[in-house]
Amino acid sequence: MPIYEFACPKCRRIYSFLSKRLNPDRLPVCPKCGHKKMAKQVSRFALSRKVAGPAASAESGGPPMPDLDDPRVERAMMELERDLEHLDENNPRHMAHMMKKMKDLMPPGSVPKEMDVAIKRLEAGEDPEKIEADLGDVLGDFMDGKKGGGEHAYTRDSGLYDY
Repeated sequence: MPIYEFACPKCRRIYSFLSKRLNPDRLPVCPKCGHKKMAKQVSRFALSRKVAGPAASAESGGPPMPDLDDPRVERAMMELERDLEHLDENNPRHMAHMMKKMKDLMPPGSVPKEMDVAIKRLEAGEDPEKIEADLGDVLGDFMDGKKGGGEHAYTRDSGLYDY
């Protein structure tokens, strides 16, 4: 039985749900606040194989997701995960490189134009905090519709809930 992860934008927590079905036909409800519009999370362990269905996350209302059945996408995500472990947040060019990798995983046209502006400014060595002050948290806004990091960061719930 698969385990799916969903984030609640209201209480800013990520929950794990155990499903009795491979492709559930509904979204779970937040166990804490009851919010009904949870956002499906992508993790290396949650990648599906040879499952028919759209690559977009239309059911969650979020941005389109990469085609997880494509072995190139899985390989790129594993490389990205490995590289993120060694991210030097004090090096704007390194951050630009990582943002480019994330952008390249997404379907064409699904990433906001501000992401390209942020990447170019990081590549030029500009201070990430200055860019965030000018543009907002482009990556966080894209991924969850709200400002990411700090007090707005998601926390992970340790429970396992039925789905």
